[in-house]
This record gives sequence, structure tokens and C-alpha cells, in this order.
Amino acid sequence: MGRHVLVWDAPNVDMTLANIIEGKPTPKERPDLAVLGAWLVDQAAEEDEVEACVFVNVAAHVAGPMRGWVLWLLEQGFRVFAKPKVADSDVDDDMLEHLWSRYDEGDLEAVYIGSNDARAFLDPLLQLADNDVGVHVLGFAEFAGGLSTADHVDFIDLEAIDGLFGEPLPRLTLERLPEAGRWFEPRGRLGSLRSSRTERPPVIP
Repeated sequence: MGRHVLVWDAPNVDMTLANIIEGKPTPKERPDLAVLGAWLVDQAAEEDEVEACVFVNVAAHVAGPMRGWVLWLLEQGFRVFAKPKVADSDVDDDMLEHLWSRYDEGDLEAVYIGSNDARAFLDPLLQLADNDVGVHVLGFAEFAGGLSTADHVDFIDLEAIDGLFGEPLPRLTLERLPEAGRWFEPRGRLGSLRSSRTERPPVIP
């Protein structure tokens, strides 16, 4: 019997989604964490202990509206860690502190980190991997930096989890093209740069 622990960096995932869709994500564009919870349970053996934790940094103006979502998460079996958003505060250290506390308790078999923040998480996760913990990162490859390519880290693209999103995200990524190819639609108006003759496109390597 082993322990499997998920820590979900809600502020980071939301910020990354905002970059992908170029706007504030709507509920339809956010991942369905009930689907994520079911997926997580499927990764473990029946006798394993599975814990899923969502970490949120709560600004004063969203505390009221966020309450319903937190209650829903609790009903889905998630633990929630919430703390006030003050200046540049974040929840990275709290996530890592929780992972290491679970490691110190023993029997930690696998960790799942929902985040694209390589700066905060890459080195600590490699330390866990060196201590025989299976490390899995859930994120978006084009935003996750070294988390998506590091040795001993199993990177799982969030869109690869069936049913997590209601519809495909408008991602500009060339790493996961379908065999038949795909179209990318324009984001600007054709001819709008006619007056900027000095601009040149990026060099193709």
C-alpha cells in the first residue's frame, strides 16, 4: 500500500489558461476537477491511499464568489488549502511543504503536481524523484519549461486527460500535432502590418 498525493496550483493553472485563450477563463474553459479526481484514483491501486489537494490564493474581492467553488471541491473529495492574497504572495511554498510533510510520514509512492511553474517546482521534484518517489507533472508543455522535459519526471499534458476540458483549447503548439495535420486560425487582420515594413518574421531554424 502506498500514498498518492496531488497538489493543484490553482492560481498558476488559471493564469496559464488566461495566456492560452487570451482572456479570463470561463467555467467552460477551465478543467473539470471532478474528472481529474476520477483520473487520479484510476492511477492508483485499489489498496493505495489517494489524496487530492487544491491550493488557492484568495484576493479579497473574490472571496465571496469563490466560496461556492470551494464547497463543491470539498464535496468532490478534494482537500483545499486557501490563504489570503497579499501583495505578491503565492502558494508554491505551501504546496512543497505539504509534499515534504507527506514524504516524512512515509509510504509516499507518487506525487502529481498540477502546475507549469518550473522555477518553483523543478528542483524540489527532482529531489523527490531521487528519493524513489514517482513524480508526475500535469500542465501545458509550451508553458511548463523544464518540467516538461526533465529526466525522472513524467509530464502529462492536461488536454491528454480525457474529458478534463469541455472543448479543445486554442493552443499554438507544434509538439502534439495529429497525423493528418491541423489548421491554426489567424489572430490578427491580414495586411494590418503594411505600414511596418521594417519588421521581419522570426527566422525559421
